[in-house]
Amino acid sequence: MLKKLFTKKMSYKFNEPKSTACIVCCHVLEQSSSILYVTHDDDDGMWQFLCGESNHNEETARIVSLEQVVEIDSSINDLFEMPCGVGAERDEMNSKWKPFKL
Repeated sequence: MLKKLFTKKMSYKFNEPKSTACIVCCHVLEQSSSILYVTHDDDDGMWQFLCGESNHNEETARIVSLEQVVEIDSSINDLFEMPCGVGAERDEMNSKWKPFKL
């Protein structure tokens, strides 16, 4: 019974495999910043989950699985149907996602 109480079941809504490689910035991975900017690239289907800062480069990029991103912030499940060629941003963690075309 106690195991049931303390076992948190993670929701995963994406159609892509959990092992899908994604780009996150080091700020998101270290959980020092929230995911505020997401893109689903049109050319290769790559997902990017960033904190919204403009000073990102290859040195701040990290590769993780899509499942790891959902574990960091389960609210990105709201974007599971976002097609390639579209991005979304929000002002803060609990704000509504605003989509945009890439």
